[in-house]
Amino acid sequence: MSRFLNIYDWSTLSVIRTTRNRVIQEILSERTLGRKPFLQVIIDLTTLEKFGKFKGFENLIRVYNGKRGLHLVVVPTVVGRWRVPWSFRVWRGKRTSSPAQLGLKMVKSLPKKLTQHFQVMVLVDTGFGSVQFLHGVRKKKYHIIAGIARTRKLIDGRCVAQLHKRGQQLRLQGLKFPVYVSWYYFQRHDRKYEKRFVISTKALKASTISWWGKRRWQIEGWFKTAKHRFGLHRFGQGTLLGVYRWFVLSLISYVLAHWAYLSTALGENPPREAIAFRNLPDWGQAAEIAFQTIFPHLVMLLLLQDIERLRDVALSQGIDIHISRCKI
Repeated sequence: MSRFLNIYDWSTLSVIRTTRNRVIQEILSERTLGRKPFLQVIIDLTTLEKFGKFKGFENLIRVYNGKRGLHLVVVPTVVGRWRVPWSFRVWRGKRTSSPAQLGLKMVKSLPKKLTQHFQVMVLVDTGFGSVQFLHGVRKKKYHIIAGIARTRKLIDGRCVAQLHKRGQQLRLQGLKFPVYVSWYYFQRHDRKYEKRFVISTKALKASTISWWGKRRWQIEGWFKTAKHRFGLHRFGQGTLLGVYRWFVLSLISYVLAHWAYLSTALGENPPREAIAFRNLPDWGQAAEIAFQTIFPHLVMLLLLQDIERLRDVALSQGIDIHISRCKI
């Protein structure tokens, strides 16, 4: 595996393009008549913590918020039943493109053959709510739901924390267009509630803005799945190319398992609460379904190896196993 990722000459870009084209094909095949559905584009930063020295890409290992490792800005997309990690970028540290700038580049690179069929809703937290980011996404004519700090200033000098009416239109300092504000209460790890402010570039009811603001948190569940179920943070390659390929194959593995889950009865008709990332499928079972569907010959080889390994045990119990190939 290490040689396959670090040395062998195969086109990573071709793998990405092929996967994306198939993803777009599958998503568009399920389009329905009527109003355009929403394509949720969620942007956030996650840290893949690492210790030790990495000569091949040591310039990418940085400390951010007290965590040392590779810091990825990731863009998962959600449309209908589909949850697809679309792209990622590595934050390279101070005096380089900020996470918000990297996120904006990825939003601008979304393919037209996908975005033209949906209403694009970009969901970000406070770290991505910069003036440059909001203006950049606005130019693409996408809607934005962004978390903002309670200290964010209005053009009249007041801060957001002084507002008392949800859903009102306001103008923030530095922005050339009005936005609509709301807030909700978020339960922290210590079970205390914290007031979170969120703005929308689209005129929506206060409750709707708050609902969209909460939707952004589904990415936290996805990060845990990508790391602990699909090994996103368990890379050990010695070259930058190897690490990059590890990320790509890890995310493709997630897509394949997710598609396998959608092929089941539960995936085709998920319970209402499973529309978000709250009630996650059994990823081990989904991965096994994908494995058996896509690589049946490998499944059979593993089974035959197991039978051969346990042949003596079977004979000791009076069982003689004979395997013969049948004609299909």
